[in-house]
Amino acid sequence: MSSPSYPTYPWQPPAPPEPGPPARRPAREPLGHHSDLRVLRGAYRWQRRTATLTALGYFTLFLILSACAPAVMTSTVADGIPAGLLLALLQLPVTWLAIVLYEHTARRRVDPLADRIRRQAELDARRGAVR
Repeated sequence: MSSPSYPTYPWQPPAPPEPGPPARRPAREPLGHHSDLRVLRGAYRWQRRTATLTALGYFTLFLILSACAPAVMTSTVADGIPAGLLLALLQLPVTWLAIVLYEHTARRRVDPLADRIRRQAELDARRGAVR
């Protein structure tokens, strides 16, 4: 006669399960536990800061000059054009520069990381579907 499958006393710990075949571990950790996502967030953060500081930095410089150095802003540069007007007109090209910097850093740093993570996620998904 075999022993019952329930514990004799309620405070007894359950019997340990019998060891099964060893589980096969993947060659690397799944994507959710990988540091690539952290690297991608850091690259995206750097990209946002670069573009934002370019546009807002110039605009802040323009505001500070307007408030603290009115003599510089009212001085004429060429043919009666005040320096303040010239600096204000330069705001548009500086904004375009910020956009170009944003796209350049996206292509150079963020997009390759995102593509690599996407390919790895697809590979992990295919491996999961095979099991």
